[in-house]
Amino acid sequence: MLATLRFQVGLLALMQALLLTNNVTLIAVNGLAGLQLADNKLLATLPVTGYVLGGALWSMPAAAFMRRYGRRAGYTVGSVAAMGGALLAWHAMTLGSLALLCVATFASGLYNAFGASLRFAAADVADTYRPDFRARAMSLVLTGGIAGGVLGPEISKWSRGWLPTQFAGTYLTLVGFALGSLLLAQLLRLRRPPPAGVAGDARPLGEILRQPACWVAIACAALSYGVMNLLMVATPLAMQVCSHPYASAALVIEWHVIGMFAPGLATGSLIGRFGVLPVIVSGCLLMLGCVAIALSGVDLAHFVAALVLLGIGWNFMYTGASTLLTSAYRPAEKNKVQGFMDLCVFTVMITSSASSGALLFVNGWSILNLLSLPFVLAVLGAVAWLAARNGWALGRVPARP
Repeated sequence: MLATLRFQVGLLALMQALLLTNNVTLIAVNGLAGLQLADNKLLATLPVTGYVLGGALWSMPAAAFMRRYGRRAGYTVGSVAAMGGALLAWHAMTLGSLALLCVATFASGLYNAFGASLRFAAADVADTYRPDFRARAMSLVLTGGIAGGVLGPEISKWSRGWLPTQFAGTYLTLVGFALGSLLLAQLLRLRRPPPAGVAGDARPLGEILRQPACWVAIACAALSYGVMNLLMVATPLAMQVCSHPYASAALVIEWHVIGMFAPGLATGSLIGRFGVLPVIVSGCLLMLGCVAIALSGVDLAHFVAALVLLGIGWNFMYTGASTLLTSAYRPAEKNKVQGFMDLCVFTVMITSSASSGALLFVNGWSILNLLSLPFVLAVLGAVAWLAARNGWALGRVPARP
């Protein structure tokens, strides 16, 4: 059973790696591709927004689809959508159409809507074979994103000039990664969802959301992703404004994504030892450190250090929030609650990605960082309130004899 657990978690981690390679490559080029195509430079981040909007609008239908047909079928559909979106984005760059590029990234958002649940698929595997491994399984799958942090910026650097139209080649390379995800999905052997009624009674979503642990988990996940996305999307543009070359911006994004996912090797163990709430608080403090460094200067070292702290802080907050959510629903409720969390995450990301470029060009890098502070402090307040109510031991796993 342990061999099957490891194999399935490994497959999910590989799929996470391919998903994040796709995501990071799009992060590295979408804003600059939009800047290249847009007459009004305030619209440069619209292709990023299209990708996030697609993820948001598809998140609940994706959850419903997987509830009915299973996660493997969902990941198959998402991979096919990613291939189609990448081909359309290549065509959009060839034509020089910003509108068509936004349509392409919107279509690719379906891949992200399905892929966002990979961490919850790991929780399902752990629940089948070893429930006390749930937090570690989720964090290990997220660790697959390290590959995206390394490969995505490198792919964008060599492929941006691969074809006569800049960035067209980058979008074309993403077809291969989506094909790899499609093939891996066929090897998954996840338990099919039971028929309605077999898994137990499902409460209305509103009743589930009224649980303090549920809404704190969703708020933490959404705001951590929103703050991270706000600063990450603006970073390549801010570095261009500060006269840093594209290779430096790619390096910063690479280290940022490594910071996002490398801690996954330990985050699950930290949650098991100390509890989920102390880990989330640690993530908030790291994000505050990111803002402090970003405000201290705009040299390459400042960008690297700030974005690494931003990535680690996001990992602690997002993994902690996802683990906390699994304690707030019954088996029959998991797909709709997970889908609602992802809907909230993507909705916040829409706002942050759409406003990121405009806030940067109008107010500057320093003000953009300061604007993130109230959201981080709001999460700190919510977690402190939940800890005062339920204690700090939530998610702690007793030592095995």
